[in-house]
Amino acid sequence: MAENPFKDIPGTTLFDAEQSRKGYHLNMFCMSLMKAPNREAFKADERAYLDRYPMTQAQKQTVLDRDWNGMLALGGNIYFTSKIAATDGLSFQQIAAVMSGVSQADYAAMMLAGGRTIEGNRSKGGV
Repeated sequence: MAENPFKDIPGTTLFDAEQSRKGYHLNMFCMSLMKAPNREAFKADERAYLDRYPMTQAQKQTVLDRDWNGMLALGGNIYFTSKIAATDGLSFQQIAAVMSGVSQADYAAMMLAGGRTIEGNRSKGGV
């Protein structure tokens, strides 16, 4: 398989076929949280609920730690991992701010101003 030319974009985890395969079970766990009984079971005993899924221990730990960027690095898809945030009562904007390392107010202001600057955030390969 050819090396993806976009893997060198600073601060970016590209969700591609490779990531999809790596995170399949993590993402299926996340999707299970769409059902209320599953959310209740997860909240009652997170570790036991996670153990129902054949995820790696590292994936399970990122969920327990609510390490949003770590979940993405291990194959999580942001639209799936946001189901965990919703289960915790967090908005997408709240977790995006955490993932960006800024306050929610600063994140909202950045987005309203057009997002991050492209300076220093482009592919180093010039793609």
